[in-house]
Amino acid sequence: MRLRNVLSSFSDFSFDDLAMNEQRFEDYKSKYLDLYDKAKGDNEKEKVSILDDVDFELELIHRDEINVAYILKLLAKLNDDKEGEEKDKKKKAISDLIAGDAKLRSKKLLIEKFINENLANLTESDSVEEKFEVFWDEEKQKAIDALCKEEDLHGEKLQQVIGNYLYTERVPLRDDVVEILNTKPKIRDRKSIVERVTNKIMSFIETFMDDMG
Repeated sequence: MRLRNVLSSFSDFSFDDLAMNEQRFEDYKSKYLDLYDKAKGDNEKEKVSILDDVDFELELIHRDEINVAYILKLLAKLNDDKEGEEKDKKKKAISDLIAGDAKLRSKKLLIEKFINENLANLTESDSVEEKFEVFWDEEKQKAIDALCKEEDLHGEKLQQVIGNYLYTERVPLRDDVVEILNTKPKIRDRKSIVERVTNKIMSFIETFMDDMG
């Protein structure tokens, strides 16, 4: 990745001149991020993993300004194409782009769901951006409802905590998280429950609100 980032700054750069083709590079990059996600998940569960010793240099991947708005522009162009092998290739290219970007990986399944279930049903007069916004709001509400059910949270107070984070960009305080729990935990259980709920809240924000563009 480090070498490719240097080479790509030259106008005549081409994967054709390299021993590794572009698809294999993207596959390795996607696997690299899979390992990062696994290491991150293991750490949250307090498990010991050999991946804990790996220094993941994600800044090597954060090269281009890729966000949901950029992906929607690609989808708008894709929607204009007729069904066929070329359109399938473009779908895969967009999927690979999302999988290869550390910031968008949490959104990958939802964006692919929109492509598979909604994109083909749009007419020429439909706006991809508007349809996606409706889809995104529906999925966001489903996620909120699921989180409240899983952890027995007060919905309105949860929305306030999320709103406060978006305004201050500070991780919710322990007392704020305890406040949104409908059933207050015992003292000995409070630390683990607060950490788990906080992680889920931050995961929700990362998926539905960060890097939307």
